[in-house]
Amino acid sequence: MGETVHSCKLIAHRKDWVTNHCITASVVMLLFKALVFVFLAGTVMSAEGWKQAKGSWQWSFPRDHGAHPEYRTEWWYFTGNLKDKNGRQCGYQLTFFRQGIALTASRPDIPWSIRDVYLAHFAIVDGTSGKFWHYDQASRSGPGLAGAKTGAMDVWTLNWSAKMTGNIIYLKAYKNDMELDLELSPRKPKIFHGNKGLSTKGPNPGQASYYYSFTDLETKGTIRTELSKNPVAVTGTSWFDQEFGSNVLSPDQVGWDWFGIHLSDGRDLMLFQLRKKDGSIESSSSATIIEQDGTSRHLRENEITVNVMAQWKSPKSSGIYPAKWQIRIPSANIDITLTPIVANQELVTEASTGVTYWEGAVAGTGTSRGAIVNVEGYAELTGYAGSLSGLF
Repeated sequence: MGETVHSCKLIAHRKDWVTNHCITASVVMLLFKALVFVFLAGTVMSAEGWKQAKGSWQWSFPRDHGAHPEYRTEWWYFTGNLKDKNGRQCGYQLTFFRQGIALTASRPDIPWSIRDVYLAHFAIVDGTSGKFWHYDQASRSGPGLAGAKTGAMDVWTLNWSAKMTGNIIYLKAYKNDMELDLELSPRKPKIFHGNKGLSTKGPNPGQASYYYSFTDLETKGTIRTELSKNPVAVTGTSWFDQEFGSNVLSPDQVGWDWFGIHLSDGRDLMLFQLRKKDGSIESSSSATIIEQDGTSRHLRENEITVNVMAQWKSPKSSGIYPAKWQIRIPSANIDITLTPIVANQELVTEASTGVTYWEGAVAGTGTSRGAIVNVEGYAELTGYAGSLSGLF
Protein backbone atom coordinates (compact mmCIF):
# COMPACT_ATOMS: atom_id res chain seq x y z
CA MET A 1 0.00 0.00 0.00
CA GLY A 2 3.10 2.14 0.13
CA GLU A 3 3.26 5.87 0.69
CA THR A 4 -0.50 6.48 0.87
CA VAL A 5 -1.12 4.02 3.70
CA HIS A 6 2.00 5.24 5.50
CA SER A 7 0.59 8.78 5.38
CA CYS A 8 -2.85 7.55 6.47
CA LYS A 9 -1.36 5.71 9.45
CA LEU A 10 0.63 8.79 10.38
CA ILE A 11 -2.53 10.91 10.37
CA ALA A 12 -4.41 8.24 12.32
CA HIS A 13 -1.61 8.25 14.91
CA ARG A 14 -1.89 12.02 15.19
CA LYS A 15 -5.66 11.72 15.65
CA ASP A 16 -5.11 9.31 18.54
CA TRP A 17 -2.72 11.84 20.05
CA VAL A 18 -5.32 14.59 19.53
CA THR A 19 -7.96 12.58 21.36
CA ASN A 20 -5.70 11.79 24.28
CA HIS A 21 -4.54 15.39 24.63
CA CYS A 22 -7.91 17.16 24.08
CA ILE A 23 -6.93 19.27 21.05
CA THR A 24 -9.85 21.23 19.56
CA ALA A 25 -12.34 19.71 17.12
CA SER A 26 -11.23 22.12 14.39
CA VAL A 27 -7.75 20.62 14.45
CA VAL A 28 -9.26 17.13 14.16
CA MET A 29 -11.21 18.23 11.09
CA LEU A 30 -8.12 19.74 9.48
CA LEU A 31 -6.30 16.45 9.96
CA PHE A 32 -9.24 14.53 8.52
CA LYS A 33 -9.30 16.76 5.44
CA ALA A 34 -5.60 16.08 5.04
CA LEU A 35 -6.35 12.36 5.15
CA VAL A 36 -9.00 12.66 2.44
CA PHE A 37 -6.60 14.71 0.30
CA VAL A 38 -3.89 12.05 0.66
CA PHE A 39 -6.35 9.33 -0.29
CA LEU A 40 -7.79 11.12 -3.32
CA ALA A 41 -4.78 13.00 -4.65
CA GLY A 42 -1.94 10.72 -3.60
CA THR A 43 -0.93 7.22 -4.58
CA VAL A 44 -3.95 5.03 -5.39
CA MET A 45 -4.50 2.42 -2.69
CA SER A 46 -3.74 -1.17 -3.49
CA ALA A 47 -6.40 -3.85 -3.03
CA GLU A 48 -3.76 -6.17 -1.56
CA GLY A 49 -4.84 -7.69 1.73
CA TRP A 50 -8.54 -6.96 1.30
CA LYS A 51 -10.94 -9.79 0.48
CA GLN A 52 -11.81 -10.05 -3.19
CA ALA A 53 -15.21 -10.65 -4.78
CA LYS A 54 -14.63 -14.15 -6.07
CA GLY A 55 -17.00 -17.07 -6.28
CA SER A 56 -20.45 -17.38 -4.77
CA TRP A 57 -21.58 -15.41 -1.73
CA GLN A 58 -23.80 -17.00 0.89
CA TRP A 59 -26.40 -14.28 1.18
CA SER A 60 -28.16 -13.80 4.49
CA PHE A 61 -30.49 -10.98 5.48
CA PRO A 62 -30.72 -8.71 7.36
CA ARG A 63 -26.96 -9.35 7.83
CA ASP A 64 -26.01 -8.42 4.27
CA HIS A 65 -27.87 -5.11 4.40
CA GLY A 66 -25.09 -4.09 6.78
CA ALA A 67 -21.40 -3.37 6.27
CA HIS A 68 -18.79 -5.81 4.97
CA PRO A 69 -15.58 -4.32 6.40
CA GLU A 70 -13.36 -7.09 5.05
CA TYR A 71 -13.87 -5.54 1.59
CA ARG A 72 -12.23 -2.22 0.71
CA THR A 73 -15.13 -0.40 -0.96
CA GLU A 74 -18.85 -0.47 -0.29
CA TRP A 75 -21.81 1.74 -1.08
CA TRP A 76 -25.50 2.07 -0.25
CA TYR A 77 -27.22 3.89 -3.09
CA PHE A 78 -30.74 5.33 -3.15
CA THR A 79 -32.50 7.17 -5.98
CA GLY A 80 -36.15 7.96 -6.54
CA ASN A 81 -38.68 9.53 -8.89
CA LEU A 82 -41.28 11.45 -6.89
CA LYS A 83 -44.29 13.74 -7.30
CA ASP A 84 -46.18 16.07 -4.98
CA LYS A 85 -49.99 16.34 -4.78
CA ASN A 86 -49.98 18.76 -7.72
CA GLY A 87 -48.05 16.38 -9.95
CA ARG A 88 -44.80 18.33 -9.73
CA GLN A 89 -42.00 15.98 -10.81
CA CYS A 90 -38.78 15.67 -8.83
CA GLY A 91 -36.03 13.19 -8.07
CA TYR A 92 -33.47 12.51 -5.38
CA GLN A 93 -30.20 10.74 -4.79
CA LEU A 94 -28.71 9.77 -1.42
CA THR A 95 -25.55 7.66 -1.51
CA PHE A 96 -23.26 6.47 1.29
CA PHE A 97 -19.73 5.20 0.65
CA ARG A 98 -17.45 3.29 3.00
CA GLN A 99 -13.81 3.29 1.91
CA GLY A 100 -11.32 1.16 3.79
CA ILE A 101 -8.08 3.00 4.59
CA ALA A 102 -6.37 0.28 6.62
CA LEU A 103 -7.17 -3.38 7.23
CA THR A 104 -7.12 -2.72 10.96
CA ALA A 105 -7.17 0.48 12.97
CA SER A 106 -3.78 1.46 14.38
CA ARG A 107 -5.31 1.71 17.86
CA PRO A 108 -8.50 -0.40 17.99
CA ASP A 109 -8.95 0.52 21.66
CA ILE A 110 -9.42 4.20 20.75
CA PRO A 111 -12.67 5.08 18.91
CA TRP A 112 -10.98 7.91 16.99
CA SER A 113 -8.43 5.60 15.38
CA ILE A 114 -9.13 5.47 11.65
CA ARG A 115 -9.85 2.32 9.70
CA ASP A 116 -12.56 3.58 7.28
CA VAL A 117 -13.72 6.90 5.96
CA TYR A 118 -17.36 7.58 5.12
CA LEU A 119 -18.50 9.80 2.26
CA ALA A 120 -22.00 10.75 1.17
CA HIS A 121 -23.74 12.52 -1.73
CA PHE A 122 -27.18 14.15 -1.55
CA ALA A 123 -29.05 15.67 -4.49
CA ILE A 124 -32.57 16.83 -5.40
CA VAL A 125 -33.81 17.82 -8.85
CA ASP A 126 -37.02 19.70 -9.63
CA GLY A 127 -38.36 18.95 -13.07
CA THR A 128 -40.75 21.89 -13.18
CA SER A 129 -38.29 24.67 -12.35
CA GLY A 130 -35.32 22.90 -13.96
CA LYS A 131 -33.26 23.39 -10.80
CA PHE A 132 -30.75 20.92 -9.36
CA TRP A 133 -29.13 21.08 -5.94
CA HIS A 134 -26.47 18.84 -4.43
CA TYR A 135 -24.18 18.56 -1.44
CA ASP A 136 -21.52 16.11 -0.41
CA GLN A 137 -19.75 15.49 2.87
CA ALA A 138 -17.20 13.18 4.46
CA SER A 139 -16.26 12.03 7.91
CA ARG A 140 -13.99 9.61 9.62
CA SER A 141 -15.55 6.97 11.82
CA GLY A 142 -15.91 7.84 15.45
CA PRO A 143 -18.50 8.37 18.18
CA GLY A 144 -21.55 9.94 16.56
CA LEU A 145 -19.69 11.03 13.41
CA ALA A 146 -20.10 8.30 10.79
CA GLY A 147 -20.31 4.56 10.51
CA ALA A 148 -22.03 1.51 9.09
CA LYS A 149 -23.15 -1.29 11.36
CA THR A 150 -22.68 -4.94 10.52
CA GLY A 151 -25.66 -7.24 10.67
CA ALA A 152 -28.30 -4.73 9.56
CA MET A 153 -28.72 -1.61 7.43
CA ASP A 154 -27.72 1.32 9.62
CA VAL A 155 -25.34 3.72 7.90
CA TRP A 156 -24.78 7.41 8.58
CA THR A 157 -22.45 10.25 7.72
CA LEU A 158 -22.95 13.14 10.14
CA ASN A 159 -26.67 14.02 9.92
CA TRP A 160 -27.49 11.93 6.83
CA SER A 161 -28.66 8.37 7.44
CA ALA A 162 -30.27 5.22 6.06
CA LYS A 163 -31.70 2.70 8.48
CA MET A 164 -33.87 -0.34 7.92
CA THR A 165 -36.36 -1.32 10.60
CA GLY A 166 -38.39 -4.39 9.81
CA ASN A 167 -39.27 -4.09 6.14
CA ILE A 168 -39.05 -0.29 5.91
CA ILE A 169 -35.99 1.81 5.03
CA TYR A 170 -35.89 5.27 6.58
CA LEU A 171 -33.84 7.97 4.83
CA LYS A 172 -33.01 11.29 6.44
CA ALA A 173 -30.77 14.09 5.21
CA TYR A 174 -30.69 17.84 5.56
CA LYS A 175 -28.26 20.57 4.56
CA ASN A 176 -29.05 24.29 4.45
CA ASP A 177 -32.23 24.66 2.34
CA MET A 178 -32.38 20.96 1.40
CA GLU A 179 -34.13 18.29 3.40
CA LEU A 180 -35.28 14.73 2.78
CA ASP A 181 -37.31 12.46 5.07
CA LEU A 182 -38.59 9.33 3.33
CA GLU A 183 -39.95 5.85 4.04
CA LEU A 184 -39.24 3.12 1.48
CA SER A 185 -41.13 -0.20 1.38
CA PRO A 186 -40.20 -3.03 -1.04
CA ARG A 187 -42.88 -4.10 -3.51
CA LYS A 188 -40.60 -6.68 -5.12
CA PRO A 189 -38.07 -9.07 -3.58
CA LYS A 190 -34.32 -8.50 -3.52
CA ILE A 191 -32.68 -8.89 -6.93
CA PHE A 192 -29.20 -10.44 -7.27
CA HIS A 193 -27.27 -9.23 -10.30
CA GLY A 194 -24.77 -11.17 -12.38
CA ASN A 195 -24.22 -14.74 -11.23
CA LYS A 196 -26.34 -14.97 -8.06
CA GLY A 197 -25.04 -11.61 -6.90
CA LEU A 198 -21.45 -11.81 -8.21
CA SER A 199 -21.30 -8.94 -10.71
CA THR A 200 -18.22 -9.22 -12.91
CA LYS A 201 -16.62 -5.94 -14.03
CA GLY A 202 -13.67 -7.24 -16.06
CA PRO A 203 -11.36 -10.16 -16.84
CA ASN A 204 -8.98 -9.87 -13.89
CA PRO A 205 -9.29 -12.07 -10.78
CA GLY A 206 -11.41 -10.32 -8.17
CA GLN A 207 -12.49 -7.60 -10.60
CA ALA A 208 -16.07 -7.81 -9.47
CA SER A 209 -18.47 -6.81 -6.75
CA TYR A 210 -21.24 -8.50 -4.81
CA TYR A 211 -24.34 -6.64 -5.92
CA TYR A 212 -28.04 -6.78 -5.07
CA SER A 213 -30.96 -4.34 -5.29
CA PHE A 214 -34.46 -3.46 -4.28
CA THR A 215 -35.61 -2.14 -7.65
CA ASP A 216 -39.18 -1.22 -6.70
CA LEU A 217 -39.61 0.62 -3.40
CA GLU A 218 -42.90 2.34 -2.65
CA THR A 219 -41.90 5.75 -1.34
CA LYS A 220 -43.61 8.40 0.76
CA GLY A 221 -42.43 11.27 2.90
CA THR A 222 -41.30 14.86 2.48
CA ILE A 223 -38.64 16.89 0.72
CA ARG A 224 -37.71 20.55 1.00
CA THR A 225 -35.65 22.84 -1.21
CA GLU A 226 -35.14 26.59 -1.52
CA LEU A 227 -38.44 26.67 -3.44
CA SER A 228 -40.46 25.94 -0.30
CA LYS A 229 -40.17 27.10 3.30
CA ASN A 230 -41.82 23.95 4.61
CA PRO A 231 -41.37 20.27 3.70
CA VAL A 232 -43.55 19.11 0.81
CA ALA A 233 -45.30 15.73 0.88
CA VAL A 234 -44.27 13.43 -1.97
CA THR A 235 -44.88 9.88 -3.16
CA GLY A 236 -43.26 7.74 -5.82
CA THR A 237 -40.84 4.92 -6.51
CA SER A 238 -37.26 4.45 -5.30
CA TRP A 239 -34.38 2.15 -6.19
CA PHE A 240 -31.74 0.78 -3.81
CA ASP A 241 -28.37 -0.75 -4.73
CA GLN A 242 -25.75 -2.18 -2.41
CA GLU A 243 -22.34 -3.25 -3.70
CA PHE A 244 -19.13 -4.29 -2.00
CA GLY A 245 -15.77 -5.39 -3.37
CA SER A 246 -12.11 -4.48 -3.42
CA ASN A 247 -11.01 -4.24 -7.04
CA VAL A 248 -13.67 -3.01 -9.47
CA LEU A 249 -12.09 -0.95 -12.27
CA SER A 250 -8.97 -1.91 -14.21
CA PRO A 251 -6.40 0.61 -15.55
CA ASP A 252 -7.88 0.49 -19.05
CA GLN A 253 -11.42 1.35 -17.84
CA VAL A 254 -12.33 5.02 -17.44
CA GLY A 255 -15.87 4.84 -16.04
CA TRP A 256 -19.37 3.50 -16.51
CA ASP A 257 -22.89 4.31 -17.68
CA TRP A 258 -25.52 2.87 -15.33
CA PHE A 259 -29.31 2.89 -15.59
CA GLY A 260 -32.02 1.92 -13.12
CA ILE A 261 -35.30 2.12 -15.05
CA HIS A 262 -38.98 1.52 -14.23
CA LEU A 263 -41.32 0.64 -17.09
CA SER A 264 -45.02 1.41 -16.74
CA ASP A 265 -45.95 -2.23 -17.44
CA GLY A 266 -44.30 -3.20 -14.14
CA ARG A 267 -40.91 -4.31 -15.46
CA ASP A 268 -37.64 -2.86 -14.13
CA LEU A 269 -34.26 -2.74 -15.87
CA MET A 270 -30.75 -2.43 -14.44
CA LEU A 271 -28.06 -1.88 -17.07
CA PHE A 272 -24.40 -0.91 -16.86
CA GLN A 273 -21.74 -0.47 -19.50
CA LEU A 274 -18.08 -0.09 -18.52
CA ARG A 275 -16.17 2.11 -20.94
CA LYS A 276 -12.54 1.57 -21.87
CA LYS A 277 -9.95 4.19 -22.76
CA ASP A 278 -10.09 3.16 -26.42
CA GLY A 279 -13.84 3.88 -26.52
CA SER A 280 -14.96 0.26 -26.53
CA ILE A 281 -17.36 -1.38 -24.06
CA GLU A 282 -16.07 -3.96 -21.58
CA SER A 283 -17.50 -7.37 -22.49
CA SER A 284 -18.34 -8.03 -18.82
CA SER A 285 -20.95 -5.25 -18.91
CA SER A 286 -24.44 -6.59 -18.34
CA ALA A 287 -28.05 -5.97 -17.40
CA THR A 288 -30.86 -7.49 -15.36
CA ILE A 289 -34.50 -7.49 -16.41
CA ILE A 290 -36.94 -7.72 -13.50
CA GLU A 291 -40.49 -8.75 -14.25
CA GLN A 292 -43.63 -7.46 -12.56
CA ASP A 293 -43.81 -10.60 -10.38
CA GLY A 294 -40.22 -10.10 -9.13
CA THR A 295 -38.55 -12.81 -11.21
CA SER A 296 -35.37 -11.70 -12.94
CA ARG A 297 -32.99 -12.67 -15.72
CA HIS A 298 -29.35 -11.78 -16.35
CA LEU A 299 -28.57 -10.23 -19.73
CA ARG A 300 -25.14 -10.33 -21.37
CA GLU A 301 -23.47 -7.32 -22.99
CA ASN A 302 -24.05 -8.69 -26.50
CA GLU A 303 -27.82 -8.63 -25.87
CA ILE A 304 -27.79 -4.87 -25.20
CA THR A 305 -27.59 -1.90 -27.58
CA VAL A 306 -27.30 1.63 -26.21
CA ASN A 307 -27.27 4.40 -28.82
CA VAL A 308 -26.33 7.90 -27.66
CA MET A 309 -28.53 10.36 -29.56
CA ALA A 310 -27.52 13.70 -27.98
CA GLN A 311 -24.87 15.18 -25.69
CA TRP A 312 -24.61 17.91 -23.06
CA LYS A 313 -21.48 19.85 -22.13
CA SER A 314 -21.03 20.89 -18.52
CA PRO A 315 -20.30 24.62 -18.11
CA LYS A 316 -18.45 23.83 -14.88
CA SER A 317 -16.27 20.80 -15.64
CA SER A 318 -16.36 20.91 -19.49
CA GLY A 319 -17.24 17.21 -19.36
CA ILE A 320 -19.31 16.08 -22.35
CA TYR A 321 -22.04 13.66 -21.24
CA PRO A 322 -24.62 11.61 -23.12
CA ALA A 323 -28.01 13.33 -22.89
CA LYS A 324 -30.38 11.05 -24.81
CA TRP A 325 -30.32 7.29 -25.22
CA GLN A 326 -32.10 4.62 -27.18
CA ILE A 327 -31.87 1.28 -25.35
CA ARG A 328 -32.72 -1.86 -27.27
CA ILE A 329 -32.80 -5.35 -25.78
CA PRO A 330 -34.40 -7.68 -28.35
CA SER A 331 -34.21 -10.75 -26.10
CA ALA A 332 -36.38 -8.93 -23.54
CA ASN A 333 -38.50 -7.22 -26.23
CA ILE A 334 -37.56 -3.74 -24.97
CA ASP A 335 -37.03 -0.62 -27.10
CA ILE A 336 -37.06 2.64 -25.12
CA THR A 337 -35.75 6.20 -25.44
CA LEU A 338 -34.68 8.26 -22.42
CA THR A 339 -33.75 11.88 -21.76
CA PRO A 340 -32.83 13.73 -18.55
CA ILE A 341 -35.70 15.64 -16.94
CA VAL A 342 -33.12 18.42 -16.37
CA ALA A 343 -29.91 18.65 -18.40
CA ASN A 344 -27.58 19.80 -15.62
CA GLN A 345 -27.54 17.11 -12.95
CA GLU A 346 -23.76 17.01 -12.57
CA LEU A 347 -22.23 16.57 -9.12
CA VAL A 348 -18.83 18.06 -8.32
CA THR A 349 -17.92 16.37 -5.02
CA GLU A 350 -15.03 18.46 -3.75
CA ALA A 351 -15.99 17.86 -0.10
CA SER A 352 -15.92 14.06 -0.29
CA THR A 353 -14.84 11.70 -3.09
CA GLY A 354 -13.40 14.41 -5.33
CA VAL A 355 -15.14 12.79 -8.31
CA THR A 356 -17.16 14.78 -10.84
CA TYR A 357 -19.99 12.80 -12.43
CA TRP A 358 -23.54 13.07 -13.75
CA GLU A 359 -26.31 11.44 -11.75
CA GLY A 360 -29.87 12.30 -12.60
CA ALA A 361 -33.52 11.56 -13.12
CA VAL A 362 -34.48 10.45 -16.62
CA ALA A 363 -37.78 9.72 -18.35
CA GLY A 364 -39.08 8.64 -21.72
CA THR A 365 -41.26 6.30 -23.74
CA GLY A 366 -40.95 3.19 -25.86
CA THR A 367 -42.24 -0.33 -26.19
CA SER A 368 -42.11 -3.41 -23.99
CA ARG A 369 -43.33 -6.70 -25.41
CA GLY A 370 -44.84 -4.70 -28.26
CA ALA A 371 -46.96 -2.43 -26.05
CA ILE A 372 -46.33 1.30 -25.56
CA VAL A 373 -44.84 2.16 -22.15
CA ASN A 374 -43.70 5.21 -20.25
CA VAL A 375 -40.40 4.92 -18.43
CA GLU A 376 -38.63 6.76 -15.62
CA GLY A 377 -35.62 6.18 -13.45
CA TYR A 378 -32.05 7.30 -12.90
CA ALA A 379 -28.81 7.29 -14.88
CA GLU A 380 -25.26 7.54 -13.56
CA LEU A 381 -22.46 8.63 -15.90
CA THR A 382 -18.88 8.52 -14.65
CA GLY A 383 -15.49 9.08 -16.25
CA TYR A 384 -16.59 11.92 -18.55
CA ALA A 385 -14.89 14.58 -16.43
CA GLY A 386 -11.81 12.58 -15.40
CA SER A 387 -11.12 8.85 -15.24
CA LEU A 388 -12.27 6.79 -12.26
CA SER A 389 -9.65 4.10 -12.84
CA GLY A 390 -7.95 3.20 -9.58
CA LEU A 391 -10.49 4.87 -7.30
CA PHE A 392 -12.96 1.95 -7.27
